[in-house]
Amino acid sequence: MRTSTSNLANTPSLEIERALAREHGVRFVIGVDEVGRGAIAGPVAVGAALIDITSADGWPSELRDSKLMSEKSRERNAPLVADWVLASGIGMTPASRIETDGIVRSLELAGAAAIGELLASTRIDRAALATDGCLVVLDGSHNWLGGSAYGLKVVTRTKADRDCVSVACASVLSKVARDRLMIELDADLPGYGFAGHKGYAAPSHISALLAVGPSREHRLSWLTKILAGEDA
Repeated sequence: MRTSTSNLANTPSLEIERALAREHGVRFVIGVDEVGRGAIAGPVAVGAALIDITSADGWPSELRDSKLMSEKSRERNAPLVADWVLASGIGMTPASRIETDGIVRSLELAGAAAIGELLASTRIDRAALATDGCLVVLDGSHNWLGGSAYGLKVVTRTKADRDCVSVACASVLSKVARDRLMIELDADLPGYGFAGHKGYAAPSHISALLAVGPSREHRLSWLTKILAGEDA
């Protein structure tokens, strides 16, 4: 079942995107969101999802901010989301690069990769995109995309992953992509429980770190207090 309106709490809508599109005189909106920023292992991932504000309707009815969806619901809805949007892209920056470049630069790199993949999609009408205009709606209060949005206007909005359809789509796609990678890493690096906690500082993860030490997928500079036996 698909719907574009709902009275359920925390259900995204196109209200904000439509207002921004009118304000900036554009037809297309790219929603952008990140996942894994606060993890202590694995990459940071960024999702980008393109919609045409003049025809966007009927998005998957279970769509929410990925944090408000169960893992089963995200997995079930990710292919529906990918099919519904005009185009999408996922970018990831590995833990090793987070260590050398820092988290903000790593978010920028992943965001650039996500938007670049989206813009390279064969599903995009590039002539219409150039003629009718496009802007980026970025979840949060800080533009960590910097100059990596391919010249597109970037508008930041707190809780955009909860409130905006395009950003919720990006949230689901990036979360599912990163979770799948962490499950693969769990098979490659057993003992840490990556498949369960996805690299976040869960008690079981901290216990494993104290028992066997960090792996190549850990953000070492983030582990000082943990490895010292202090609270994270």
